[in-house]
Amino acid sequence: MTPRTVRIGILETGRPPKELTGAHGDYPAMVRSWLQDVPAAFTTYAVLDGQIPDDPKAADLWVITGSRFGVYEDHPWIAPAEAFIRACRDAGVPMVGICFGHQLIAQALGGVVQKSGKGWGLGVHDYTPQNWPDALGDAPERISIQAYHQDQVMTPPEGAETIARSPFCEYAALWYPGFALTVQGHPEFAKPYASALLDARRGTSLTDEQVDVAQDSMAKPDTRTDLARIVRDRLLGLPADA
Repeated sequence: MTPRTVRIGILETGRPPKELTGAHGDYPAMVRSWLQDVPAAFTTYAVLDGQIPDDPKAADLWVITGSRFGVYEDHPWIAPAEAFIRACRDAGVPMVGICFGHQLIAQALGGVVQKSGKGWGLGVHDYTPQNWPDALGDAPERISIQAYHQDQVMTPPEGAETIARSPFCEYAALWYPGFALTVQGHPEFAKPYASALLDARRGTSLTDEQVDVAQDSMAKPDTRTDLARIVRDRLLGLPADA
C-alpha cells in the first residue's frame, strides 16, 4: 500500500546567518531534513515577511521554526501569527513549535515569555520527561537536543502540560492536548550546523568559554530522530512503516 502523503506547512519566523546558509540551508530546509521519514509535501510560508496562511486546514500539520527575534518584540507579523495559532487550535489542526515557535504558541495562548536570568542555553541539552501523555506513546528516557536561546517560557498558558524539564529550563517541552507539541530546543539542528553557529558567534554574542563548553557537548548523543518519530506516529498518526 502506498503511504498517505501528508501536507506539512512550515511557518518561517527566522533565518540563519547568511554565511551559514550555503552549507547548511535555511530553517525550512532543516525542518524538512529532520522530518525526512515523514511522507509529506512541504509548503513554506515566510511569516517574518508577513506571509500568513489563510486557512488552518491548508496543512495537516504546522511547524513553527526558530528565530533570532523575541516573541515579545514589536514586529508587525507577531500578532497575525498568534491569531493563526489560535485559529489552528480552534480548527483542531496540530502544530509543532520549535524554540521561538515554542514560545510563540505559549504567548499566543496566554503564557508569559521573557529573557531568562539564567543566560544562554547552548549545545546539546538533556531534558527529563515528566507526566508524559499517553497520546505521545511511551515516554522516552530522556530528550537530548540542541539548544540556542536566552528567552524562556516563564508561565505556561492555561491548559498546557509540562512534559519535559531540566534545571536550566523548567518548561522545556509543553503539550497542548489535542493540538500542539512544543520544545524549547532545536531538534531540526543537526550537529554540524549547531557547531558552525557557535563558532560564528564566538567573540561577538558569545564568549570563548561559552562556545567551548557548548562545543564539548556535541560529543553527546541526541534524540532528534526520536522526536521526529513522535511527530510522524503520534501527531500525524502514520503507520510505522510509512
